[in-house]
Amino acid sequence: MMRKVLFAFVLGTAVLFVTPVLAQDSGESTTYDFEDDLVTGDLVRPDGEMLNVRRRGSRASLIRIREHFIPEMLKSVEDL
Repeated sequence: MMRKVLFAFVLGTAVLFVTPVLAQDSGESTTYDFEDDLVTGDLVRPDGEMLNVRRRGSRASLIRIREHFIPEMLKSVEDL
């Protein structure tokens, strides 16, 4: 019981000290003054040539679907 009371006292004291510090920080504002400075620079891009790649043409598939697969299977089984 004593530990709980001591913990509550320490926690309350910490809150009392931290609250004014947080209130002071939120009131301040930071301002930046940018004078008229001339900024010069070059265009940054990769060295080299731009490559254009042609798209592949459409081709017919080399895979042929067997229309008479089952009769061919039966023929191969008969030969065994």
